[in-house]
Amino acid sequence: MRRTLPTLAGAVLSAVLLAGCGGSSAGEDAEFAGTVLDPPFEVDGQPLTDTSGASYSLADDTDKPLTLVFFGYTHCPDICGLVMSNLTTGITQLDAEDREQVEVVFVTTDPARDEPAVLRDYLDQYAEGYVGLTGPLDTITAVGKPLGIAVEKGDKLPSGGYDVTHGTQVIGIDGADEAPVYWGQETSAAQFRADIETLLSEA
Repeated sequence: MRRTLPTLAGAVLSAVLLAGCGGSSAGEDAEFAGTVLDPPFEVDGQPLTDTSGASYSLADDTDKPLTLVFFGYTHCPDICGLVMSNLTTGITQLDAEDREQVEVVFVTTDPARDEPAVLRDYLDQYAEGYVGLTGPLDTITAVGKPLGIAVEKGDKLPSGGYDVTHGTQVIGIDGADEAPVYWGQETSAAQFRADIETLLSEA
């Protein structure tokens, strides 16, 4: 039976505290880059819809040891592409066994423009196995809120979509359907790889 990430969160937190009491750094891989949460974020189980039209819940359908969730939109001019590129590069640097233990889920914050086909094409630029989710904006906002993701709809655009403000964290959900860790938009590919390897080594 695997250990879940809430158990690991305590171990990582201890390691961070020890490093702060005299540990040394040997480069960007030496320290855990993510933020460990105690207690972890709760995961809202309201279902969204994946790009094939099937129901998908972040609580009920995230069955792998580690699910990495990002809220963004395909028309995002900068941050979304940077985060997704760094995350994808970090994952591709894992060995095959570790890659099989990780799921990536992208939740659109602009469902008016991000129709399923648009979302699928966007994600396939990174990896064909990524899960894309859409749904009513109110539901997306509700799902993001307990994960620390604020989604705000701005002015309506001529295309029919909206100018969207959203949190830029990557949220880690474990096999117990809790979220004990997240990463900021500045996290590098090397840091994602190192942190994921740390998490999976304790799973």
